[in-house]
Amino acid sequence: MTFDSTGSVAKFGTLLGMAPGNVPVYSSDYDSADETELPNRNAYRHYVDGVYMGHKWQCVEFVRRWWYLNRGYIFDDVAMAYDIFRLTSVRVLADGSRLPLKSFRNGSLRHPEVGALLIWSEGGEFEVTGHVAIVTEVYPDKLRLVEQNVGHQIWPKGQNYSRELPARISDDGGYWLRCSYGDASILGWVIQTDDDTYAERIEPDDPALFDLTLRHVLNKGQASRAWLNVANPDEEAFVDMMGGHKLASCPEDDYRYMVMSETAERELKRATNELHALFMHATNHVLQNDELLANFNIPQALWPKIHQSWDNRRNQMITGRFDFSMSARGIKVYEYNCDSASCYMEAGLVQDKWAKHYGCHDGKSSATALVENLIDAWQHSDVDSVLHIMQDTDLEENYHALFMKKAIERAGIVCKVIKGVAGLTWDTDGDVVDPEGNKIRWVWKTWAWETALDQIRSECDDDEQRLREYKTDVPRSVAPRLVDVLLREGVMVYEPLWTLIPSNKAILPVLWSLFPNHPYLLNSSFELTEELQETGYVSKPIAGRCGFNISLYDGSETLMEETEGRFSHQDQIYQALWKLPDIEGYKSQICTFSVGGHFAGSCIRVDPSLVITKDSDLMPLRVVEYNNLLGGEPNDNS
Repeated sequence: MTFDSTGSVAKFGTLLGMAPGNVPVYSSDYDSADETELPNRNAYRHYVDGVYMGHKWQCVEFVRRWWYLNRGYIFDDVAMAYDIFRLTSVRVLADGSRLPLKSFRNGSLRHPEVGALLIWSEGGEFEVTGHVAIVTEVYPDKLRLVEQNVGHQIWPKGQNYSRELPARISDDGGYWLRCSYGDASILGWVIQTDDDTYAERIEPDDPALFDLTLRHVLNKGQASRAWLNVANPDEEAFVDMMGGHKLASCPEDDYRYMVMSETAERELKRATNELHALFMHATNHVLQNDELLANFNIPQALWPKIHQSWDNRRNQMITGRFDFSMSARGIKVYEYNCDSASCYMEAGLVQDKWAKHYGCHDGKSSATALVENLIDAWQHSDVDSVLHIMQDTDLEENYHALFMKKAIERAGIVCKVIKGVAGLTWDTDGDVVDPEGNKIRWVWKTWAWETALDQIRSECDDDEQRLREYKTDVPRSVAPRLVDVLLREGVMVYEPLWTLIPSNKAILPVLWSLFPNHPYLLNSSFELTEELQETGYVSKPIAGRCGFNISLYDGSETLMEETEGRFSHQDQIYQALWKLPDIEGYKSQICTFSVGGHFAGSCIRVDPSLVITKDSDLMPLRVVEYNNLLGGEPNDNS
């Protein structure tokens, strides 16, 4: 490295140096960011000539800006820096045309060149995201580059690059680079060229690898024996809710499980990471446009609080869940549930215990890292006192709460569970306290915000003006209510209030308008269009939950399926019909979990109908290698 990594760190936004091509490089030391200069999330979004470059001052933002200013083209949005290696084209801003991109592995016979993008793999110093830089000078024994978000020191006087890497040309002419960090590895470089000699072949995966397969273990009477440890409160609560030691409600499903390929898991990971970023982009877009926000049917009295929640850049999500259809037809997202808890314990604990008890040695669990990811997210949550879990008395919420409580406590945070608001009081400072006198400052809730708002509306007599004028910081003669906790300015709630926006189905037409024909998205609209009528469509309440009040129509306007529920009064959106795959009679929906905005595992829900509801079963999901997927069931799993 050519900079002194032990030197003084420059404040966020400080000019570190000028890259060749006259492009400034800035410090991205987020800990030193000035909140008066950068008061909200929108302030961190960087545009040049009205074109979005990325988040200040990350590595992807810099290389997009360098290419735009020096080459006039820009690559598509990516969730992770390493995803750039899979891109096949760039867009010319002047006329919207596309130019080819080619990727070359570290050690390629085609050497990197000035202006190429240097890509790092996920892992080590660049854990989760990977990294990207611009190549500025290439020599037989070294390569110089410019980058952001690696080191935050001002460059030495007269230097026009960030650092240099050792290089070596092998006997066969291959160009090899060694990373300055011993725990990180260089994937290769990306060049705008139409010459694919020595380039990686970025071929689409075999569609068959995205089909799920139903398998079963041998029946050796395992279902008759207990296998969840009821000495653990969360497992005891799960057994109580299920009425026994089982994952599925149907006895015939006790010995059945689904498998998916490692290729499918890799694509689900990519889809989860990319879609989280797209949903955040769309959320910001909605919160800059009151006309769009009006479509979400959220009381206007809450709009300022939602803006405040979003603008606080530390107001981060802990976790959310995507619902997908996945088959040889492709991967399509139905929605993003990012303000409520469901399926986490089943995925992160129960399905793995099922495999051990039933002797399923097929592949691996589909959510092996979920718990560790949750622990890590809570460790980075800024919680500095007691965290209260708020739930109702519902049996399902019991195990949701106890499972998350265990992860929170493993993160080193003191955690207490509150059922409803019973026992809450006011202290002499005017704060809401629990029965032991602990001030309520941090809250994780088991229910969706829309469910909580129903109660809050009721507490304010469904009066918009009362809700707008309600002062949560004023102690009252009556006991504290839900509104006094969840909307209180001094209380941080997970998931934050702004998650009302991406969890609302009204975000789906917004996403389609921003990213039309995106491969993971379905055509969605606030109005029933001719195109949707011709292809078939699904009508969904914008703030519905649990598969309630959904109607499916085919291309001839014939009603295929319909569910009842309590959201019939809600406005509707219309989404292109994309039926769940039918695997031997099981309509199957893949759910993936995002934790801290990144993929953390998956599970599968099944139902005989075309709509997954709160009563739909979970089935164990295993991830297997390619050969195992094609070769049938191994060992005794037949």
